[in-house]
Amino acid sequence: MTKLRISRRWLLAVLAIVVVILTSVTVSGVTSEQPTLVVSGLPAGVIGAAGLSNLEIRVETGGQDPSPMTVTVDGEPVRGSVVGSAMVYRPQQLDDGEHQFAAELPASGMFGFLKSSRTGSRTFTVDTTPPTLDVDKLPAATSYRDGVTVTGQTEGADRLTIDGEDVTLGQDGAFEADLPSVPTDATVVATDAAGNETSETISGSVTTPKIRAVHVTAHAWAHDGLRGDVLDMARRGLINAVQLDIKDEDGVVGYDSQVPLAKRSGANAGIYDARAALKKLHRMDIRVVGRIVAFRDPTLAEWAWRQGHRDWVIQQPGGQPYASKYGPVAFTNFAHENVRQYNIDLATEAAELGFDGIMYDYIRRPDGDLAWMAFPGLETKPHVSVAGFLRESREPVRSAGAHQSAAVFGIAATRPHEIAQDIPMMAEHVDYLAPMVYPSHWNTGEYDVANPNSQPYPIVRRSLRDFKRQVRGTGTEIVPWLQDFSLGVTYGDAQVAAQISGAADAGVDSFFLWSPSVRYHSDALR
Repeated sequence: MTKLRISRRWLLAVLAIVVVILTSVTVSGVTSEQPTLVVSGLPAGVIGAAGLSNLEIRVETGGQDPSPMTVTVDGEPVRGSVVGSAMVYRPQQLDDGEHQFAAELPASGMFGFLKSSRTGSRTFTVDTTPPTLDVDKLPAATSYRDGVTVTGQTEGADRLTIDGEDVTLGQDGAFEADLPSVPTDATVVATDAAGNETSETISGSVTTPKIRAVHVTAHAWAHDGLRGDVLDMARRGLINAVQLDIKDEDGVVGYDSQVPLAKRSGANAGIYDARAALKKLHRMDIRVVGRIVAFRDPTLAEWAWRQGHRDWVIQQPGGQPYASKYGPVAFTNFAHENVRQYNIDLATEAAELGFDGIMYDYIRRPDGDLAWMAFPGLETKPHVSVAGFLRESREPVRSAGAHQSAAVFGIAATRPHEIAQDIPMMAEHVDYLAPMVYPSHWNTGEYDVANPNSQPYPIVRRSLRDFKRQVRGTGTEIVPWLQDFSLGVTYGDAQVAAQISGAADAGVDSFFLWSPSVRYHSDALR
């Protein structure tokens, strides 16, 4: 009994000593002190909208189980995710202003009641309000090669760029930048210190100057007599522009093009010197519109077919080339990216050489029954694909300094699907449309004109009014092709002048004259 009492007393004494030691250690903080939790993921500076959407605040425990951890933002509990030995909080949305993030991990273990909990906190600021941006309307230019000054105002921005190039900001946020040429779909971006951005796309407008032009083939320009007649009309002030062929109805490129496909397909003819022609005409203050016959291209079609690129060619349902009045293999497939790119490459090359404008002709499908045609790779309606080509070409051509236009059938105003030329849709992507309203090409009774070929004035006036109505609101001009050739009815100065008057009375004071022989009735232009 004595031994037992002594033993119990001894144990109680030892226990008391241990309690005293542990208590004193806890109080003094020598062994129970726990390191604070490590909070990471908060970037330096103010957090913007983009940073907030990707923000991930991470609390490391140093190997301890993070499950019991509580997380708060501005004193309110929020939900985090356990990832290994860390707690991760993704806020997604927070109000602008200063915020306090805090985490607490309670004590754990056998003697947890003797240990302190672990904590960590950080203060951060959110600003998701983007700067304001107001770009002034650009002044109209007469050429895409003209320089232009971009001005405007921003508030709250630390940086402003135009297509990635820095622009100096004034203390009041005003800016002014001189661009070497008219911008086409340039992007102005204002950025604040938090990385918030406001952007605006700008495109300059180019006013199509009055055009009085004649069509000139490559061979005609190379012919001393025909070229001399055209230059004489220019000297007399009868014309202020020339339409000079780049690629004609045979697919022949009139000058020595450096476009690889023009060389490989044998399209290059080197009939005239493009640089010399442009230099001569520009010295006379004559603008030059380069004509590219786009999809009627027997040179490319025949070459592609021989090379096994059969999907470059419009086909019959049975897989043979589509034959038409233009030949057995005449039309390339407007839906094929290589065919489209070839024409765009020719256009941009010509623009870079100095052509003032690019006009696409035969930008259509062959006329005829669609049931007899197959367009490999076409995923939409033909008229949508044709308009889409103009959309693809617009930016490269304008960026190279030229305006873009398209020659269209006169019937396209009333029967767009017969040749896949939807006028309102095409108008969105060109500076002007050039409808071929040749009186000889209209059927009897069109626009209530009994005999259009013998009545050039009313058929031109009425048809052009229809075209102007269809492009209303697009900013696109109408510059028609008028007839200076005889087909069924003899045409001379009076008939050409009557068409010019009909166009003027329809509100159109610009025109191109077409003569396949490149011989013109100049007295009609007086």
